[in-house]
Formats: sequence, structure tokens, C-alpha cells
Amino acid sequence: MSTKTKTRELREQSSDQLAASLSDVQNQLFRLRIQRQTERLEAPSEIIKARREIARIKTLQRERELKSQ
Repeated sequence: MSTKTKTRELREQSSDQLAASLSDVQNQLFRLRIQRQTERLEAPSEIIKARREIARIKTLQRERELKSQ
């Protein structure tokens, strides 16, 4: 899935859905970090992808916050 498609899908979500998505990705990142410490992480790039996804969601949330002011 390309970044543009993913961003478009995130923009279509409501604020509550974005918050839920953020929580899910943060939990996923936590699990990935635990796996990395126990040397069971198969794809280290997944950590980078999760961090970028968190940044993407937080950026959209901030845009909406500024737009509402």
C-alpha cells in the first residue's frame, strides 16, 4: 500500500477513528520494541513503518486542531 493511499484513507477517518488508530499503532510499536529486545524481531523495518504511521496520524490530528481554531 502506498503512502498516498494510506494518507488518503486516514484523512477520511473521523477524529475518534484517528485516535483509535493511533492507539493501535502505538501498541504495535511497543510490541515490536519488546520483540527487538528479545531478539525475535524478524523485520526491523516494521519499527520504522510504525513510527512513520504514528507521525502521519499525529500530523492529521494537529491539522484538524488548527483548522478548528
